[in-house]
Amino acid sequence: MKKYQLMAPGPTPVPSQVLLAMAQPIIHHRTPEYEALYIEVRAGLKRLFQTSQDVIPLACSGTGAMEAAVVNTLSAGERVAVVRAGKFGERWVEICRAFGVDVIELPAPFGETVAPERVAETLRTHRGVKAVLTQHSESSTGVLHDVRGFATATRGTDAILIVDAVSSLGIADLPMDAWGVDVVVAGSQKGLMLPPGLGFCALSEKAWARGAASSLPKYYFDLAEERKFVAKNEAHFTPPVSIVVGLREVLRMLEAEGLENVFRRHGRLAQATRAGVEALGLEVFPRATPSPALTAIVSPRGIDSEKIVAAYAQSHNITIAGGQGEMKGRLFRLGHMGYAAEFDVIVALSALEQVLADLGVPVDFGAGIRAAQKVFAESSSRG
Repeated sequence: MKKYQLMAPGPTPVPSQVLLAMAQPIIHHRTPEYEALYIEVRAGLKRLFQTSQDVIPLACSGTGAMEAAVVNTLSAGERVAVVRAGKFGERWVEICRAFGVDVIELPAPFGETVAPERVAETLRTHRGVKAVLTQHSESSTGVLHDVRGFATATRGTDAILIVDAVSSLGIADLPMDAWGVDVVVAGSQKGLMLPPGLGFCALSEKAWARGAASSLPKYYFDLAEERKFVAKNEAHFTPPVSIVVGLREVLRMLEAEGLENVFRRHGRLAQATRAGVEALGLEVFPRATPSPALTAIVSPRGIDSEKIVAAYAQSHNITIAGGQGEMKGRLFRLGHMGYAAEFDVIVALSALEQVLADLGVPVDFGAGIRAAQKVFAESSSRG
């Protein structure tokens, strides 16, 4: 028997208590029971997003939430700047152009980030930029962008800052109000430890004001209409009720652990994974700030990374992910977000040692595990 483990950068494992909560008999979404459920979820989402604004849940993927952010704050012909440093930066470009928005691309090689000074310079030299769009954690490359720096660059300008936090919410600190982020979008299937099916949008007052002038077509993703229903603790359209029930359980779990502890845990798992990977002679891909959500690793010379992904699955029943876009065949990615703990990292590194050996790569067995355990031991001694 081989125990199955999901260690991809999304979807991520769902805790047993969340699965049990979702297995309860479904309730109707126009009942006092659902209203009571949503009152708790509504308050918990504000704390998670670190905002005084209501968070709008949508029955969609994270990409649906990205589209909702665009169509509710922009108009055709308006100009935006997009941080394009990975597959999901490219997705912002594609969504904007699909709706006739004029895009100024701020490209960076995959594995690198864009300096906030470059964003500020773009806003100075290109008049009329209405928004800056970026990822927080670019999961295709494993890079964490400097959203706080981007917020400083947009502060005091006409531009709003729109952030894709799909692979950072509940993983890396992103205090929306304190940093001055105008729009944060996320999904249910990564740091929130839920099945795919819920997207989220949180907007600042500046973004809501911008939305009043937006002329892009929207019906299902009309956030102003959704906001009216959220204020009444109701759903506009039929929500994925069982996932909302699971969300309440997740929010309780995160509250019990404490957000600061959640962020520290993810940072510790990421540091240990990187140490283990490097101890095996492999290269961690991001040349800039690595994300605590996942570790992107350069495949050994002469080995297609898809072979490593396949070996994890076939020999160890572990699902990881390969590279995306131009990095396909060159990277493999280990997720350590959401329902993840120290021994998940140990298992992933142990399997990696065996996979590399099976593919003919010289391996010092135990080196990766020792390096990770050293990180865990040192972090425990520091409290």
